[in-house]
Amino acid sequence: MRQNKYDDPGFYENYSRMPRSAGGLEAAGEWPVFRDMLPDLNGKKVLDIGCGYGWHCRYARERRARAVVGIDLSEKMLERARESTDDPAIEYRRMAIEDLDFPEGEFDAVISSLALHYVESFEDVCRKVHRILAPGGSFVLSVEHPVFTALAAQDWHYGPNGERLHWPVDHYFDEGSRRARFLGHDVVKYHRTVASHLNALIEAGFAIRKVAEPGPAPELLAKYPEMRDEARRPIFLLIAADKM
Repeated sequence: MRQNKYDDPGFYENYSRMPRSAGGLEAAGEWPVFRDMLPDLNGKKVLDIGCGYGWHCRYARERRARAVVGIDLSEKMLERARESTDDPAIEYRRMAIEDLDFPEGEFDAVISSLALHYVESFEDVCRKVHRILAPGGSFVLSVEHPVFTALAAQDWHYGPNGERLHWPVDHYFDEGSRRARFLGHDVVKYHRTVASHLNALIEAGFAIRKVAEPGPAPELLAKYPEMRDEARRPIFLLIAADKM
């Protein structure tokens, strides 16, 4: 199932108002940890899967990557990425993640930020990424945390006065699609356990280098007080893996 909610005008408008959309990487709570999990990009060819506005593509070039390719299914996202990029070493292509197709060993690093929980077969993506990575290449990804995706509601349990009491987790081992409400629209996300993420990478031939479940950076909590509850449960799962 290839989803393209970001070309829906209403969804895109709501997305564009999110702090991470307006403020870029520095407004993304997980960015400091994700950044530190990236390999040395100097002289490397990099692929960004689900590149969105192209923030990570431009960052890779700031870190002296030789060339960067960003793929996304949304034409609206790619249009914004191209408008924000003045660099011939960055190429944006319209491509569904499920259709990922590049020559074997084409890239030295592949990154993906908060896109792969929209893909039904994470195992298939891992196999494809492994094939297009050069030996010793790295795959660094972030997804919504399984604690966050287990229930389709993706919401707190509230007290009688509307206070957030706790984050409910149920049906954790029931992997598969979830019809969630995101930015005022119904979207399909795919829930899989932490173990399933790690084992898919291992079975594709990767060695896990690091796993992280970051909360918001302290400076973001100071700037965006509404993020304070994000430190009460994990919302992101970050994984760095290397092709052996």
